[in-house]
This record gives sequence, structure tokens and C-alpha cells, in this order.
Amino acid sequence: MSSYNAPVRDMQFVLKELAGLDEVAALPGCEEASEDLVDAILEEAGKFASGVLAPLNWTGDQEGAKWQDGEVTTAPGWKDAYQQFIEAGWTALAAEPEFGGQGLPKLVNTAVIEMWKSANMAFSLCPMLTNGAIEALLLRGSDELKAAYLPKMVCGEWTGTMNLTEPQAGSDLAAVRSRAEPQPDGSYKIFGQKIFITYGDHDLTDNIVHLVLARLPDAPEGVKGISLFVVPKFLLNADGSPGSRNDVHCVSIEHKLGIHASPTCVLAFGDNGGAIGHLIGEPNRGLEYMFIMMNEARFAVGMEGVALAERAYQQAVGYARDRVQGTELGVRGGGKVSIIHHPDVRRMLLSMKSQTEAMRALAYVVAAANDKAHRHPDEATRAASQALVDLLIPVVKGWSTENSIEIASTGVQVHGGMGFIEETGAAQHLRDARITTIYEGTTAIQANDLIGRKIARDGGTTVRGLIGEMRDAAGALARGDESLKAIGKALADGVNAVDAAVGYIVENYGSDVKAVHVGAVPFLKLLGIVAGGWQMARAARIASQRLAAGEGDAGFYRAKIVTARFYADHVLPQAAALAHTVTAGSSAALALDEAQF
Repeated sequence: MSSYNAPVRDMQFVLKELAGLDEVAALPGCEEASEDLVDAILEEAGKFASGVLAPLNWTGDQEGAKWQDGEVTTAPGWKDAYQQFIEAGWTALAAEPEFGGQGLPKLVNTAVIEMWKSANMAFSLCPMLTNGAIEALLLRGSDELKAAYLPKMVCGEWTGTMNLTEPQAGSDLAAVRSRAEPQPDGSYKIFGQKIFITYGDHDLTDNIVHLVLARLPDAPEGVKGISLFVVPKFLLNADGSPGSRNDVHCVSIEHKLGIHASPTCVLAFGDNGGAIGHLIGEPNRGLEYMFIMMNEARFAVGMEGVALAERAYQQAVGYARDRVQGTELGVRGGGKVSIIHHPDVRRMLLSMKSQTEAMRALAYVVAAANDKAHRHPDEATRAASQALVDLLIPVVKGWSTENSIEIASTGVQVHGGMGFIEETGAAQHLRDARITTIYEGTTAIQANDLIGRKIARDGGTTVRGLIGEMRDAAGALARGDESLKAIGKALADGVNAVDAAVGYIVENYGSDVKAVHVGAVPFLKLLGIVAGGWQMARAARIASQRLAAGEGDAGFYRAKIVTARFYADHVLPQAAALAHTVTAGSSAALALDEAQF
């Protein structure tokens, strides 16, 4: 079983050369994010990920979280690792200084989060959910709620959860039935059951802060009648410390395909008189507020796709270098060689490597745009950056996670029969990756959001701006050498495919919405592939310039160009086929009667 080593060199390249760390560091409030500080953070985070979290990944998968008599215990080593995690200040990296955070940019935090998720995805889910709850409280909570909860959550002393769905609801949150009854003191009593609550109960901290969707007695039906409440596991004493147990209990934990060490809980609220909660923001706007958490979580789940792809790739490369089997093709009388010498194994490894690097680059660029959307002094720049973030978060989430399953599966294939053996470790990455396309909204939900809210609603204005940027990047390679020209040509063809698909979506969304939605997931994949190719093309051009100038690590830059060329030859050609599916694939998909399936 391979260890994990953070790909710090590639992270530095993406942060500085593609995502524009210098521009982000110039934003108000980001001035401390110098290259030296960021390099130091990456180095220390990499050590923590490989030295503390990664060794627990396999054992946590085997041991799992346990539920007994209503209490949840985490896997051996989890409590100690979490204590080290908060003592090192990792929970506070990007949080607001007002509540004890370090205030670093999302871009920097994104690279660090990738390390946690590669090293130990099940562990990383706990701070991920806490960060989402922090964001919702920060933006919509009252001053009293912020003061009561945020300092403890930012430092990691308390964790947070999202309580959305229920047994009858699934992804249809309009069907939520949990109810909230107003009390004379201004609080509410919460009644209902929530399912699939990540880290809904555990033994890592002395309090858990649940953010819960529920309906008030006079609430309208549907999504417009949902409110959001803070419901702590332990009620707070006058001094802010945890006091008596609230009426919220874990009644079971799910037995899952993967992420065994992450407790996925069924929570019951109000079985003994009502769980005490406090309203966040205004009544009946809970779903709107929850989407603050949701967008944070969707981006973070997209990073899980990147991270698991990286971990699967590292394991596959390690195995391919060590596993000796067969002789080298074209070498007469040669001895046995490691399988990395075999052409198909090299193809598989480059497929994993190129797509992982494309996904990482696109995600970091979106993180940088998020920083600009929140901090840039120019209003127009903030608005344009936010529009780009809104457009691409479904892609980062949906495309990266779908790819992670394929990449982890390829990793199993590289191992051959040994990949099917759990002790090797390759299968765990595939099992863990399988949840990511479902977490925080399935790929179809991401794709429907992409084509409906993000493209059709504004007539394709934002995506066509992105298309223009990608065309410029393709054109910039026309003056390069043969390899750069080939990369530019493949990207240009991919951009044409996106343009054609966007035209179809915008033209037909109002008149034949079902036909357009048949192609929603293929379009998401199309845009992801081409946007990833855009970043790979940019990387190849920058690498070529560095080589020409004699700067930096020549081996690293040459590998960048080769990897981008592989992506252009093996991944970008899928764009034309996907565009055909988007524009011409609806008739058969909608033709059968229900009984014919």
C-alpha cells in the first residue's frame, strides 16, 4: 500500500502560474499571503497530511465508526489526530480573524484542503461540514449566535453539520416535514428526523452545532416555507460552555460502500419533548441560507474528486514502478521489466495524471475567482468573478467527481488482480470516490443547475465570456512549436463544440426543456473537459516560456508540456462526441413508454 506525498510542486505551479496567487495576495485582507508564507503552509500541511492523516486512512476504513447505545465513537487514532489538527490551527486557516481565524484566501485554503482529502477523505469531511456551517452563521446569523458559536467552531473545539434531507424527501427538499414550534422565550422546539448527516454524532468534540431545516406552523408549502435553525447537541450555559443535553440523538449510523470512518447518522429531533433551536435570519428563507453552505460544500466535494484522483494516481504509479511482469515490447532478449514500461500502462497512468492536473488547475482558478468576488475593490470585477464562480462550481463538483471514479477505477486496473484485493489499498479509493457524485447534489442536479440557472437564465452571457477566454488561449498556442500547435488546435476544436452546445441550450431551453435536459450531464462533462483543456493549454504555454528562458526545473516543465499534449490527444477529442449528444441525443432518450424500460 502506497503512502501519500502532497504534490507540492504542481500545487505551487497552479497557484502561482495559473490561478494568479500574486493577484489574490494584492486583494484587501489577503496581503499576508506572500509566496514564502504560502510555500511554508504547503510544506507543513503536506507533512501533517502524510505523517498524521494518511496512516489512519486504511485503518479507519477497516475499523469504521461505531454506534452503541445512542453514542458514536470514531475509529482508533481519530481523536488524537483531530486534537493535533486543531492545535496546529488548520481549522482556522481561511476563517475570519474576528472570530479567531487566520483570514487567508480561499485559493490557499483550497490547496491545503486537497491534501486533507487525499490523505484521508473520511477525516476531512468533519472540518468540511464545519466550514460550511461557519459560513452560513457568518453571513446570516445574529450577532448573538455568532458570538455564541463561531469562536468555538473556528478553532475546531466544536464541529458543525448540515441537516437537510429526510427519509421521504431525498433531494426534493420541498418535501421536508421537520417542524419548528415557537416558544415564549423566542426559541423554537424542533421535531423530526434527518438522514445522511455526516459527522452528525461523534466523540471528537464536546459539542456539535447542527444547522437544521424545518417548517414553522404558518409556513407556506414547498421550498418557500423552510426555515433554518441552530440546534446544538448540548445547550449552552450562561458562560457559553456546553450544559445539558439537547433533545437530539443519533439513532443509527449507515453502513456504507466507502468512507467507513466517517459517521453518517440518522438524527432524531424532539423525541423527548422537543430539541431547542434558534432561528437563523428570517423565517421561510432557510433553503436560501442553506445554499450558502451548499455552494461551499459542493466546491469542497469537487476537491474530493481531485484529491482522490491524485491519491489513486500516486498509488498506481508506485505499483507500476515496483511490479515486475513481462518483457519490454520491441526489445529482443530483454529481461523482465516493471509494468510502467508497457505502453498501455503508460497510457493509463498519463490518463490519470493529465485529468487530475486539469481538474486541480480548474478548481484553483475558480477558488481565485471566489477570492476576487468577495474582496476585489472594483464592483464590476467582483460581479464578473462571482458569475464565473457560479458557472463553474457545478463543473468543479460534477466533472471532478465523475472523473475521480473513472480515475480510481483505472488505478485498480493498473494493479491488475492485486487491485481487486482490499489489502492493496487501490479499491478503497474507488469505494470512497463513489459517494462524491452523490454528495451535496447528484451530477444531474449539478448539470441541471448549470444549464438552467447558469446558462439559459442569462442567455449564455457568462459562458460565452468564458468561451472567448478559451479561444484566446487556444489562439496563443498557434505560434508555438508542433506540440503547442497541436494542443491549441485540440482546444480550439473543443471550444467550438462547447459553443455549439451552448447555442442549442439557449435556443431550445424555453421551447423543449426536456430535450435540453437529456443533454445536461453530457454538457457538464463537455464543459469540464474543455475548461480543463484550457488550463492544460495555459500550463503548456507557460512551461514552454520557462524552458525558453532557462528558468526553473526543466524536467517539471517538459513533463507539463507532454501531459498537456496527452490531454489534447486523448481527452479533448471527446468534446465533439459530447456536443453531438447534447444537440441530437434527446429523441431516443424520451421515446420509450414507461412499460418499455
